[in-house]
Amino acid sequence: MKTNRNTCFKVVKRAIVKVGSNILTKDNGLNLDVVSSISRQICHLIDEKGIQIVFVSSGAMAAGTKKLGLPKRPDEVPGRQAVAAVGQAGLMREYEKAFECHGKQVAQLLLTSDGLSYRKRYLNARNTLYTLLSWGVVPIINENDTVSVDEIKFGDNDNLSAMITLLMDADILINLTDIDGLYTKDPRTNPDAELIPVVSAIRKSIERLASDIPGALGTGGMSTKIKAAKKVTTAGIPMIIAKGDKPDILIKLFSGEEHGTFFVPKKEKLANRKCWIGFNLKPKGVLLIDKGAARAILNRGKSLLPSGIEAVEGDFGVGAPVEFRNGDSEILGTGLVNYSSADIRKIMGLQTGEIRDRLGEKPYDEVIHRDNLAVTGGM
Repeated sequence: MKTNRNTCFKVVKRAIVKVGSNILTKDNGLNLDVVSSISRQICHLIDEKGIQIVFVSSGAMAAGTKKLGLPKRPDEVPGRQAVAAVGQAGLMREYEKAFECHGKQVAQLLLTSDGLSYRKRYLNARNTLYTLLSWGVVPIINENDTVSVDEIKFGDNDNLSAMITLLMDADILINLTDIDGLYTKDPRTNPDAELIPVVSAIRKSIERLASDIPGALGTGGMSTKIKAAKKVTTAGIPMIIAKGDKPDILIKLFSGEEHGTFFVPKKEKLANRKCWIGFNLKPKGVLLIDKGAARAILNRGKSLLPSGIEAVEGDFGVGAPVEFRNGDSEILGTGLVNYSSADIRKIMGLQTGEIRDRLGEKPYDEVIHRDNLAVTGGM
């Protein structure tokens, strides 16, 4: 039986809460009422429910833009980085004051995606967060906008919150934004739009519903939230999108009230290492596989053998992360290869017993062993 909203909140021990720029800011800077409210609610859940909470907060660029009196967020990267540097200090100062009112200390962590693509750094980040939580400190995470560039940035805090959810093996991701959830149409332009309370599976029809129009101060619209939901639910973790400035929204959710849109997770959780492979590593190439190999991987948890490979795209070495796709070019997952792209081209389509004759050696039967393979699609 799949996880539902009520059973989910009854068993949550660790939650990731993400708050977007649009509810954290107002015309003259930070919305201190929201900062105070969210901080109070997080402290209540920690003290009354015993829940560990990692807080992912947007708002640095928005706060900096307002503080500097700029009409909008700069378009160029150096301008954005400078604005974020100005805003981040003020953002953390207000959080520190808000949490101190409830006897809690906070810690600031600024991350970039390359910091989590290396296994050692990934584990270090996780251990740091575990330590902070064990000390009763509330970690507040933001993307390091002051140093991020296109090659290393998470892209938005929706994606960052999903990556932190996987990193911490959390029980739920709560994404607080400026609308009540996912609607059948964009509610800002369609008065007849209806809220979708539950999404059982994120299919293309659901992705099409998501709006690509971000708020004036944010970087992500509903589409980035759906992408985040797809990541965490694929890994077996539920997510909720809800209106962040609704009074006591976090407390109401944990009290069993139904608000927002609940995204139902896959039945089985993806192991932490496979989450790292599937969602943190940037693929260096692509393997196109046949229907038989796809069925074996998706339905029977098998490894990828050379016999199931039809084509290779890109040049990569042994141990590289590589996507594998079906005949429709649908991404099925990512794995760490046991052979280079040059050798895979030589052995693709062959039975394992023929590898030695073709290469002169056979270090592995599998091109990707199932222990190094993360299924992230096609399910």
